[in-house]
Formats: sequence, C-alpha cells, structure tokens
Amino acid sequence: MSLTHDDVQRLLQLLDASQFDELNLESGELKITLRRGNPPAASAIAGAAPASAAAAPADCGGLVEIRAPLLGTFYRAPKPGAAPFVAVGARVDHDTVVGVIEVMKLMNSVAARVRGEIVEIVSGDDGRLVEYGEVLMRVRPA
Repeated sequence: MSLTHDDVQRLLQLLDASQFDELNLESGELKITLRRGNPPAASAIAGAAPASAAAAPADCGGLVEIRAPLLGTFYRAPKPGAAPFVAVGARVDHDTVVGVIEVMKLMNSVAARVRGEIVEIVSGDDGRLVEYGEVLMRVRPA
C-alpha cells in the first residue's frame, strides 16, 4: 500500500478535526503515526504512569499536584449524585482514592500518592475529559 500526498493531507485533516492527539495507521508493512503537539512521554504511550506523574511538586508554596495518570473521563464521585471522594480540607494518604477516570467503560481509581490536605480542586465538573498529566488537585503535604 502506498499513500499519495492527498492521502496524507486527508489523514492530517481527520486528526485535526478529531478530539484525539494521535492517529496510528497500519496496513501490511506500512505503519504511520501522526501526533498533534508535543510527543507524549514513553510511559504515556505504554499506558502506565509513574508515581511521579500522579503526584508532583508544584511551584505554588510547596504544594503537591495530583495529576491524571491517564487520559479519560474524570469523576470526583463514585456515582452520580453521590458525595465526592474528597473535598477541599480533606486529609489524604498515599492510597486515598480522590477520583476515578473512565477509559473505554473501565473505571480506574486515582490515588493521592501523597499525605496531606486537599487545598484546591482543579479538575472542575464531573464527566470532563482530562489529559494524561493534567492537574486534578493540589495538596499541602503533611
């Protein structure tokens, strides 16, 4: 299989019009990967986030940021209408669940991975698409 210049342009238009940041196409021996923006970290490609990506120091006053370990739909509560897992002022530990990210109908728990107090919820509304590494919350470490 060979692609013409017009074929490549059409693929770029499809990526541009979509909500996705990456397009992979394989046909026989031909393999094409198109990415929008900066290339993701190797751990993002593999689908596993290192602990440092989930909780990283922030610039603002020694706070630690809880970051999305993967791309998906973020929920602060276990089900619609339920109380959120945590709120501002809540004490968290390394294994405290602060939310869930839904990816292809699978719910993935997001752990704080830091001990301290939630001082800011950055993630906004339930059901919002979050990117890998996006800041969800900020914690004042204990």
